[in-house]
Amino acid sequence: MANALLVIIIILAVFILAVIAIYNSLIRLRNIADTSWAQIDVQLKRRADLIPNLISSVKGYVKHEKHTLAELTRARTEIMKGKDINKKLAASDQLSSALKTLFAVSENYPDLKANQNFMMLQEELSGTESKIAYARQAYNDSVLDLHNKLQTFPSNFIANLFGFKEKEYFKITESDRKNIKVEF
Repeated sequence: MANALLVIIIILAVFILAVIAIYNSLIRLRNIADTSWAQIDVQLKRRADLIPNLISSVKGYVKHEKHTLAELTRARTEIMKGKDINKKLAASDQLSSALKTLFAVSENYPDLKANQNFMMLQEELSGTESKIAYARQAYNDSVLDLHNKLQTFPSNFIANLFGFKEKEYFKITESDRKNIKVEF
């Protein structure tokens, strides 16, 4: 009788330890995904902080492009005040589009293209875009790890028991999927 009780206690202890280990791994993966999103947010903020300097550099040269500058300002404001991930991502896409337009327009202004401040800001923004792309990839990788853990046995039972939820992947917009037309 004592041996049977000891076996039951050992099995119960192993079960409890397994539940604790799975729960802790789910917490770790959720925190990694949250931290990965925070890294995207940091880079979006960095890019948004560069925009006023870029606008100042450009204003004197591109007086006829007020719409583009207004669009940049509006998208920057949306990123800065956005609380929801989806709203920030939508504003980020709008900002990227406005920046592409601005840099395309800058081709028509040789003096602007030669301006050291503009060139430095353009380079900073290009580097920041690369960091954003890397942060997005890291975020999607961490979300994949979390989803795998949430969907596989036996961790899916523990995840459901404690209310763990899947996170959304970072996805590109339909306009980003279109082929770019290059003309020479």
